[in-house]
Amino acid sequence: MTRQDRRRGQISARRLGLRTPVRSLPDLTADRERALALTPVSRETLERLDKFVALLLVWQQRLNLIAPSTMPAIWTRHIADSLQLLPLAPQARVWVDLGSGGGFPGLIIACALAERPDAPGAQVHLVESNAKKAAFLREAARVTGAPAIVHSVRIADFVAKAPESIDVVSARALAPLAELFEAAYPLLKRGALGIFPKGQDVDAELTEASKCWNIQASLLPSLTDPLARVVSVKSVEPKSESKSDAKSERPKTLSEPDA
Repeated sequence: MTRQDRRRGQISARRLGLRTPVRSLPDLTADRERALALTPVSRETLERLDKFVALLLVWQQRLNLIAPSTMPAIWTRHIADSLQLLPLAPQARVWVDLGSGGGFPGLIIACALAERPDAPGAQVHLVESNAKKAAFLREAARVTGAPAIVHSVRIADFVAKAPESIDVVSARALAPLAELFEAAYPLLKRGALGIFPKGQDVDAELTEASKCWNIQASLLPSLTDPLARVVSVKSVEPKSESKSDAKSERPKTLSEPDA
């Protein structure tokens, strides 16, 4: 972590009434460099991301936004992992990120879109039912100036009243694909592209989901993990044969934590 990063973290800590000893924060310099080599960004976007990381490190002391074990690799494990999704939908202007949690990938996508002259009117909807995490997301959007709107509601409630124009639906570390398809189907059937980063169990998840869904999707390699994949979903449709049976076999609605 650079001296400027530490200073930002200390300022944010004072505003929040928290103590943030510099010695307790991980040195992120090398990891930051590795992430930027994988997913280069503009100087303006990097400034936004630096502000985001400093804020997250402060809030992480009182709210579990990311797994503590991943903090030393926050730039590669979380930020680069989110940024790699942008080239998969280069013309997309409106994203919906389900279960945004600590802001990955939605808030990171918003930071990048804020500086793109070819993306006028870009907007990222962050859907997070946990009130404390939603509060963090609002503060992160304010501090970074990212074009993000936070919806502190359950996913089903957002989907029922979602904006008409949506280009991409994303979700990271939220649920198995079968449950994601069930939750996002009303948006996917309107033509939104589904982009879902997944781990090494993605083949098993696709096999399970295919029992109830006809899926048109591509499996793309991850830049940050050789075992991971990104599932790019062009379309999904419930299997027509024996609809009543398929409906009974489909997964339940996503279980989300109480606010």
